[in-house]
Amino acid sequence: MFTGIIEATGVIKKITAKGSDLSLDIYSDSLGFSDVKLGDSIASNGVCLTVSRLSANTFSADVSTETLARTCFGQYQTGQRLNLEKALLATGRLGGHLVSGHIDAVVEVLSISKSGRAWQLWLSLPEKLTRYVAEKGSVTVDGISLTVNELGKDSFRLTIVPHTANETTLVQLSPGSQVHLEVDLIARYLERLLLPQQSEHSGLSLALLQQRGFL
Repeated sequence: MFTGIIEATGVIKKITAKGSDLSLDIYSDSLGFSDVKLGDSIASNGVCLTVSRLSANTFSADVSTETLARTCFGQYQTGQRLNLEKALLATGRLGGHLVSGHIDAVVEVLSISKSGRAWQLWLSLPEKLTRYVAEKGSVTVDGISLTVNELGKDSFRLTIVPHTANETTLVQLSPGSQVHLEVDLIARYLERLLLPQQSEHSGLSLALLQQRGFL
């Protein structure tokens, strides 16, 4: 589990084909690996990867065919910059929101414009995910916890403050860039609980949620 608060950026140093899978060597001189061990999870552009090898300032991770099919990793080349976050500690602060590191869709940057010192990004939104995205709700884009500021029919707008732009890979995006999107985890579980076969046994209903102020 992660928070979407980026700790550092890294660079893909090496990509090794392993049959239909890949192995990546990812370098970062700012993440800090003293508390990382084999088997730990590190979110890389929002994708939960398992550390398979570890050396000074570099970790390796295997990327399965499933991950390649659902993410941009199959298109990445050496030199690709990545947003990195180590797994959340139970004693740590939840500065962003709960993030699983499982990508729901690859979406396109539609436009980028300046607004004061901030940047406005419009991203495409697949129809199947619209029900999980709400104005002022949270989404994760390339591993970054961000707030949805406006919703269109098939798109949404994010406001990127200077600190976020400077500390992440967002500055390298341009219209047409593809990014990883993960919707809010709580919205997914809430939908599951509201399915007829689940809600009949749980006593949970839309009326009850509205009564308690959740809707």
